[in-house]
Amino acid sequence: MKHYSDYELTRWNTFGIALKANEVVILEQDEDFIGFASQSGCYPGPFFILGGGSNVLFCADFPGTIVKIANRGMEVVSREKEGVLLRVSAGEAWETVIDFCLEHGFGGLENLTMIPGQAGSAAVQNIGAYGVEAGNVIEKVEVVDMESGSIAQIFAADCHFGYRSSIFKDEKYGKKLIRNVYFRLSTHPRVNTSYGVVKTSLSAQHIAHPEIRDVVEIIRRIREEKLPDPVKLGNAGSFFKNPVVSGARYASLQVQFPGIPGYPLADGAVKLAAGWLIEAAGWKGYRAGDAGVYPLQALVLVNYGNATGSDILHLSEQIRASIQHKFGVMLEREVLVLP
Repeated sequence: MKHYSDYELTRWNTFGIALKANEVVILEQDEDFIGFASQSGCYPGPFFILGGGSNVLFCADFPGTIVKIANRGMEVVSREKEGVLLRVSAGEAWETVIDFCLEHGFGGLENLTMIPGQAGSAAVQNIGAYGVEAGNVIEKVEVVDMESGSIAQIFAADCHFGYRSSIFKDEKYGKKLIRNVYFRLSTHPRVNTSYGVVKTSLSAQHIAHPEIRDVVEIIRRIREEKLPDPVKLGNAGSFFKNPVVSGARYASLQVQFPGIPGYPLADGAVKLAAGWLIEAAGWKGYRAGDAGVYPLQALVLVNYGNATGSDILHLSEQIRASIQHKFGVMLEREVLVLP
């Protein structure tokens, strides 16, 4: 366990915002999690648990203690006829997990390639893309209680995975340190190609019977074409969640805006495309100073170099107000904002 004071956080947030934390504790080994929990009273609050920094917007220097999750490693802990149980350290880079699964032929996560962040964050956020969510294949999450240091395993049914949400983002936020995530993966995978652009791209490549590698390569190509690399241009991926409205409300919106896309859900509600709403309201490619909306994907807000967190936040609030005024729909941020 490492500890630093007055620590620079610029490289620890994908927006590339220049700021510092009062204290930083880095948990690199599994035993560090228990050690920190037993000593947490020695560090100034508030605490913020930081993974890859790919879903957070810092608007000022952090006054308390950043707990950086940095343990690494993957291990197949059991094998069955049709699959494996893979234990992944919470601090493992997500794309490393994807590469490991690709190398070993483990199916279930291939649609989630190129989502920045770490394995622990995948459980917190229940990351999703192209018709798949991490919660679909998470079997359980190993946590360490921040106060007692006790270890527990929370099974998927009790994680309350929802659209970009889980108990770790809600009632257990800041109370549990995710140490390991267990994924139940298939060794005889049936890939999910139901998402329109994936299906179309595979067809264009004349791939009639896609395998894991085909899906990974297609999705990586799609994401490279439409999303900015945070190493080159500061961003946190999708800034807003796709809003959900009632079926009746969607029908009303269709009358006003005939081209508005909607994706019916099992309960009768309809999910709207936040990116479409933002583009239709004229924000795509907008720039104010160094804060802007990415020209190729309106759902992504970017830092062109020297934007502050407050600059990005202000832009996001302007967009939310605009969408509320035009469509009567309030966008919810996917990115966590720390004022």
